[in-house]
Amino acid sequence: MAKMLHSMIRVLDLDNSIQFYHDLFELTVKRQIEFEQFSLTYLSNYNCDFELELTYNFAQQAPYEHGNGYGHLAFGVDDLNAIWEKANKLGYSPMDIKEFYNREQLVAKFFFIRDPDGYQIEVIERNNTFQ
Repeated sequence: MAKMLHSMIRVLDLDNSIQFYHDLFELTVKRQIEFEQFSLTYLSNYNCDFELELTYNFAQQAPYEHGNGYGHLAFGVDDLNAIWEKANKLGYSPMDIKEFYNREQLVAKFFFIRDPDGYQIEVIERNNTFQ
């Protein structure tokens, strides 16, 4: 059976990206692999084995273009309001908290935020639908 291992994004400032994902989602560096022209840094936390791979190309100076195919990464949290407050206090500019309903039943409570490289991150409060 196949197992999802990681998702990769390219970053301009590796330290800034590591700090962002640690501040909001408690991701820590699990391993780093350095090559001649780039490095791979794998982040995860105690909640799951899935990793976020940060690819840092040493010569890259221009911001990356995300195109029209990228959607977002999503993180489930226990206390959405606390994470929103923390993100706001740290100057990460989270968008407003939204609630998504289907037939008058709450499906999701969430907000979006952009990481230092502009990738959209959806932060969802855990519930019966999203664990």
